[in-house]
Amino acid sequence: MQSNEAPVSMEVEAVPSEPSSASAALPPKPIFEPLKAHEMSDGRVQFRKVSVPPHRYSPLKKVWMEICTPVYKQMKIDIRMNLKGRKVELKTRADTPDVSNLQKCSDFVQAFMLGFDVIDAIALLRMDELYVESFEIKDVKTLRGEHLSRAIGRLSGKGGKTKFAIENATKTRIVIADTKIHILGSFANIKVARDSLCSLILGSPAGKVYSKLRAVTARLAERF
Repeated sequence: MQSNEAPVSMEVEAVPSEPSSASAALPPKPIFEPLKAHEMSDGRVQFRKVSVPPHRYSPLKKVWMEICTPVYKQMKIDIRMNLKGRKVELKTRADTPDVSNLQKCSDFVQAFMLGFDVIDAIALLRMDELYVESFEIKDVKTLRGEHLSRAIGRLSGKGGKTKFAIENATKTRIVIADTKIHILGSFANIKVARDSLCSLILGSPAGKVYSKLRAVTARLAERF
């Protein structure tokens, strides 16, 4: 037998959910000031030491105040010369605004020790995207005796003409210290300068390197 009664549907009344009183009573989001250098290291003083090579000792004496002034006054980093250990010592202070200032100052002093002028090396303190890259001639090609001397001559050119041309074209600074080469500049510019120097080491004539350099720098100028 089938029942004649229609199925009864159950209706559930939807009750709007109310925000919980706990979430409504949340305090405002706190705003914290940036931590200072000495607070980030739990009050510990951070040090850096830069060794002074024997041939840079006399030049360092002459320009000591030019190195000290921006490091101490602008970057708020303590600096002193350890005469016994022949090292320049740097350390953070309570009022050092940024913990990265210590590394910037260390890079600045290190760049001077590699042979860069203070006026060029000081750019490391003021700009973030600058680096120093070093390599040796033997990393590119193994040369000995007269061949090595001629390669160094090709890098410098007559009266430093080739080196200055590469520096001006790539907006870098180059130091050739015996068989070591140091380049100061931005990442892209260092690559262009290094490629030109490597071509000269491998024996390319200066004229060919100049023409290739002009083409590359023109492309870089269009990109940026």
